[in-house]
Amino acid sequence: MIPDCLREARSAIRRISRITCLFFACILGLLNGCGRTEGGGDASPAQPAPKEIWKEFSGQKAFDHTKSLVELGPRPSGSAQLQKARDYILDNLQKAGWQVEQQKFTDDTPHGKLPFINLIARFPAANKTAAANTQIAIVSSHYDTKFFDTIHFVGASDGGSSTGALLELARVLALDPAMAQKIELVFFDGEEAVVQFTETDGLYGSRYYAHELRASKRNEQFKFGILWDMIGKKNVTITLPPDSPPVLAKGIFDAADALKQRSHFTYLNRDLIDDHVPLNESHIPSIDLIDFDYMYWHTADDLLDKLSPESLQVVGSVTLYYLRQRLAN
Repeated sequence: MIPDCLREARSAIRRISRITCLFFACILGLLNGCGRTEGGGDASPAQPAPKEIWKEFSGQKAFDHTKSLVELGPRPSGSAQLQKARDYILDNLQKAGWQVEQQKFTDDTPHGKLPFINLIARFPAANKTAAANTQIAIVSSHYDTKFFDTIHFVGASDGGSSTGALLELARVLALDPAMAQKIELVFFDGEEAVVQFTETDGLYGSRYYAHELRASKRNEQFKFGILWDMIGKKNVTITLPPDSPPVLAKGIFDAADALKQRSHFTYLNRDLIDDHVPLNESHIPSIDLIDFDYMYWHTADDLLDKLSPESLQVVGSVTLYYLRQRLAN
């Protein structure tokens, strides 16, 4: 027989235990709630930046972006298809955490005035003061394709490959915010001549971008620029223009050596007009990574079956290796 006083004591202890358990359960619930987003998903803790960031670049992801762009069809400046390409680029940049400025302008062309839109992506810093003028390097591509009224030109390598790769570069750079904040990504509109290259027909986007840099004196903050163009051909061979800034060329060759990809890089045997020219003229030493030894250039056969993820991997990895070495300090 248990005395009544013991029964009451046991009952009190049970009540206290239940209250204590409920208290700690509430505390744990609050702590767990702190690790969740408003949408109910778990918030991932900040991850350290990859030490070998060039290994994060995926040639396959770059190829998949290229495929999505090519499937839109021909994408000449001012077209509805280029607007769809622009929407695709904007969506992917914003998903990767980049803020994008649409630099709109019109220019005279052999076909009259045309609208153009450069896309300028910057990675946000922790505060506006830190964000001001933090970019010291430019990595760019053109995202338009040349207009033809006689062939169906989708520019898989010429316009597609470099743009797809630049979107993958944006994803990878976001893994290292401190590095990303030093780089301005630019998607040029109007690289292609409406008829044929002259001083006023072609390079519309890069000429305007460079002009605005000079007008604002922002060109003074940039140490160098890298342009990608036609980088997707199977067994790619990057043909640097002979007037490439020597320090940049050496840096790219050294990066290729370090990754055992030097056989994919050489010099072109003639000068080349491309979007790097207005940057160099604005006193920003810039190099053009381009495979101009491409028999399908400006033909209807510039199609996806001429490209390979492996080639995009080579160019993306070598560029990232160079960027990491150059921007380390």
